[in-house]
Amino acid sequence: MTKYNWGIIGTSWIAGEMADALKRVNGEVYATANPHKEALEAFGQEKRIEHLYTDPDEMIKDPNLDIVYIATPHNFHYQYAKQALLAGKHVFCEKAITINEKQLEDLASLAKEKNLILTEGFTLYHMPIYRKVKELIASGKLGQIQLVQVNFGSLKDYDPANRFFSKDLAGGGLLDIGGYATAFARTFLDEMPNNILTTVKFFETGVDEQSGIILKNDRQQLAVMALSMRAKQPKRGVVSGTKGYVEISNYPRAMQAEVTYTASAHEERKETITAGESDLALDYEVADMQRYVDQGHDDGELQTSRGVMHILTAVRGQWGMRFPDDQV
Repeated sequence: MTKYNWGIIGTSWIAGEMADALKRVNGEVYATANPHKEALEAFGQEKRIEHLYTDPDEMIKDPNLDIVYIATPHNFHYQYAKQALLAGKHVFCEKAITINEKQLEDLASLAKEKNLILTEGFTLYHMPIYRKVKELIASGKLGQIQLVQVNFGSLKDYDPANRFFSKDLAGGGLLDIGGYATAFARTFLDEMPNNILTTVKFFETGVDEQSGIILKNDRQQLAVMALSMRAKQPKRGVVSGTKGYVEISNYPRAMQAEVTYTASAHEERKETITAGESDLALDYEVADMQRYVDQGHDDGELQTSRGVMHILTAVRGQWGMRFPDDQV
């Protein structure tokens, strides 16, 4: 695998996790950027990063930089991703990759024009267990897939000033945790949904605190999702077919799937599938991103993200919830 010069924008906890993964897989982190000098220097010292920038734009211009990893609040993703692509850098961006479909389509077109890789940081795209589950479904052992159920409940502290609940920072459950649930659902639906039903409970700041979403496609497959930012739920996804179902717990970083085969209404047989390690989730992301750059294509990952963002944008449109930066 080729060694690449990665630059990280942001010094949050996920940026720290990614820096550790980059050192394990790639050997080092080339650069980090954060306008807050004290946080930048502390991060650089802890992660032993040589090149530090208080101006992310200057880091992006560095001719030695190959890949930009964006770990900022959602509303900055589009801005930095576009600058990086225009500068000829590959982009790995934390979810949600943009705040709406229009922004993502703009970035996807630019990445195609520049022949660059643009990838969204959904760990479930990269966990080895999903390859095994997809192989199981393709074998026909679960029959025709009929229903996907997926939950994600996070218990965030009550704090209207926190980015999770800030409208200015594109907060709320849909973009923060709903992307994972939607990515899971889209992974196991044979076609894009064309019928979306949803309801929402708003937090006092005007962002979504809790929601229910139902998706249906032309094959009559259903996906049912429950999201909450103020009520803990297990991260649990279930994919059900006419001959059985598979249950995946901790699905963003899953390493195990419980399969139940239902030969009849009164007969069941169980099987456990394992693959990968949860603690290596970001290592898998880094390795896949570098493989994408090596091979010159992303195995269709961006197309899946485009489908997810189409759904998220349609849901938010039904709610009538707009962010200040909703325009491209």
